Amino acid sequence: MKGHFEGEIWGVELIESEGKVVTCADDNQIMVFDYASKAFDRKGTVSDHKSTNAAKIKAVTASSQSIYPANQQARAVAFSKKHNHLVVCSNMGKVSVRDFADLDTKKASLKDATEWCEVARYSPCGNFLAIGTHDDKVNVYTVSDAGEYALHKSFTQHASFITALDWSQDSTYIRSVDGGYEKLFWNVADKAIDAAGLSNTKNMQWDTSTVKINWDSIGVTPSGEDGTHINAVTASRDRSLLVSVDDWGLVNVFNYPVSDPQAKAISYAGHSEHVVRVAITDDNARMFTVGGQDKALIQWKRK
Repeated sequence: MKGHFEGEIWGVELIESEGKVVTCADDNQIMVFDYASKAFDRKGTVSDHKSTNAAKIKAVTASSQSIYPANQQARAVAFSKKHNHLVVCSNMGKVSVRDFADLDTKKASLKDATEWCEVARYSPCGNFLAIGTHDDKVNVYTVSDAGEYALHKSFTQHASFITALDWSQDSTYIRSVDGGYEKLFWNVADKAIDAAGLSNTKNMQWDTSTVKINWDSIGVTPSGEDGTHINAVTASRDRSLLVSVDDWGLVNVFNYPVSDPQAKAISYAGHSEHVVRVAITDDNARMFTVGGQDKALIQWKRK
C-alpha cells in the first residue's frame, strides 16, 4: 500500500491516455496510480533538497501541518499530452516541468510566481500553460513544439488569489475566479483582460468547467450559504453531470447544469475530512476525489 502521509493532498490530474491518475501533496511526493488495476505505479520527488531561505518559507501562505518545508510541498499538477510533460507547483511558488516518463527529470523551472499556486492547466492545443497563483496572478506561458517555455503574459487584475481557471476549447480565452469571488476573462492572443468577457464569450465553448461562479454551477451553493464550504466543482466532458466537493467531506453529484439553488444532488461520503479536488473520466465511468487532511485518493466507479 502506497500513499501520501504528511500535511494535505490537493493536487490531482487524470491522464486517461495513460490510464493513470497523478497526485501531489505536502509530503514531497508525486504519486502515479494505475486506476484500472487500482495499483500504485511509481513516484517522484517534489524537491531533492530542503530550502534554506527562511524568509521565503515564512512568507508563503499555504497552511500546512507538514514536517516538510514549503519547497517540498506541492498542491497543483497538470499534464501535457502533446509534450508528455508533467507540471508540479511547489508551495514556494516554483513551477517545475517534468518528463512524465521520469518524474525526477526536470525539463524547465518557472519562477515568476512569488506565492504558492493552487491551479495549473494546459490549453487544449498544448501550446500554452496557465498557472493560477496566490500572488493574485494568472501567468500564461507559451510552449514551443520543442517543449521550451516562455512567459507569454502575467495577468494581474485579480485582487485575490486564484482558485480555478478554464480554457476555451479553441485555446484563445481563459476565465478565472479568485478568493474574492471575482470572475475575469482574458484574451490570450491579445494579452489583455476582456472587460466585456461575460458577453463576448456567451457562445464560447469551454474545455473544462471548474469555476464555481458561473451560470452552470451557481446552484451548488444552497440558499442561505455563502459558498465558502464548496472547495471545487467540475463538469463532465459531455456536460451531463456536475460534481462539487466540500468541507463536510461530501462528494455531490448533480445533473448539469446547476443553475437553481434548490437543485438536488446525490451526495456520497467516503472522506473523513474536507474534499479538495475532483476529476471525472471522459466516459463518466470513473471519478476521482482527494481529501485534504485525510490524505486519501478515492476512485468512484459508476454502476
